[in-house]
Amino acid sequence: MGGGLAGCEAAWALAERGVSVTLHEMRPVRTTPAHQTDGLAELVCSNTFKSTDPLHAHGLLKAEMRLLGSIVLQAADEARIPGGSALAVDRVVFSRGVEARVLAHPNVTLVRAEVTELVSPAVIATGPLTSDALADAIAARLGVQSLAFFDAIAPIVSADSLDYGQLFKASRYGKGGGDDYWNAPFTKADYEAFVAALIAGEQYVPGHEFDKVPYFEGCLPVEEMAQRGVETLRFGPMKPVGLIDPKTGREPYAVVQLRQEDRAAQMWNLVGFQTRLKTGAQQQVFRLIPGLAAAEFLRFGSIHRNSYLNAPQALSQHLSARDDPRLLFAGQLTGVEGYTESAATGILAGINLARLLVGEEPVLPPATTMLGALYRYLRETDPARFQPMNANFGLMEALEDAPRDKFKKKEALAERAMKEMARFAQEVGGEVVA
Repeated sequence: MGGGLAGCEAAWALAERGVSVTLHEMRPVRTTPAHQTDGLAELVCSNTFKSTDPLHAHGLLKAEMRLLGSIVLQAADEARIPGGSALAVDRVVFSRGVEARVLAHPNVTLVRAEVTELVSPAVIATGPLTSDALADAIAARLGVQSLAFFDAIAPIVSADSLDYGQLFKASRYGKGGGDDYWNAPFTKADYEAFVAALIAGEQYVPGHEFDKVPYFEGCLPVEEMAQRGVETLRFGPMKPVGLIDPKTGREPYAVVQLRQEDRAAQMWNLVGFQTRLKTGAQQQVFRLIPGLAAAEFLRFGSIHRNSYLNAPQALSQHLSARDDPRLLFAGQLTGVEGYTESAATGILAGINLARLLVGEEPVLPPATTMLGALYRYLRETDPARFQPMNANFGLMEALEDAPRDKFKKKEALAERAMKEMARFAQEVGGEVVA
């Protein structure tokens, strides 16, 4: 169900394994506020699949997908236009290329009609604009709290990029572990300059009606809070109460707290910093935070309308309904962000459903691969704090005796990932290429 990137990859993976597939796409019978055509795999937002460099998280994920026989990347290669190291494509040529491949397969039948009920076996890959009727059916099946319609995300930065000499470890009033957070202390002058930069930062303007989010008071963008008065943030996410800076022996004027996002402490979340600033403005403004001058952003903050499942709460480890392993979910609906991430989960959903149909167990690549690490995030994150995630090196299983040099560290992670994914691809019958 769903003719986007994940749905097309799932249909292809199934068809290539001898399964007869009915691919359901509701357009043009029923349209969405964002789509412009009825073509399969239409790119709604950007026309780039990001980096092809395997030392970049998205480039590594693409390399892994190629080992698994991705048709999305085959079509993207043929539709490529100049974009530097990024895989930019002509949207129309790309969509037509995917559609032609899928419809030419003798095991695939396309049905253009809205699906309003869940059936099994199936892969549900209907994306963030899942129709209301199907969303209701999903919520009823998995639990009403399993489907979110509002996405408020704070930025995540790499641990390797922080200047710990300007930070201090502490929890408010010493609660919890006592030192669970890294804290960035502000002087009065630094705080006021930071607030001014927040207010002046260039903001994202909703491009579609569906993306015009009515803000919740408990989840306001930081720049919206800043506009309500210079002291507002000091009584909100930047309040210093209960935090003592060991360098001064007193509370800072204001503070930004960084919360650990993964078990290996490679990723840190800027607590309460959901934002509508554009990515360039986020880098400029948030690097004014003490200790973050060289911050590497693993995920940018955002606020938008986005239907997604609370995967760790509602789904199995291979992203199926807990009571039916043959009812699988894929794409952005599972809580991944990005074109390549969505398509990659579609490939694996197709592989696993094909295995289940012949009585074999579903499989997952190891967390030493980018795709395996993404799946680990979807199954192991605390459901109370789950938010959609992009591919990034912070998700991956840490290296033993990791090089101190960042470039060499990524090089080692990528080399290990490709070896592991090549082995996995052979096991599941993927296309093994150089």
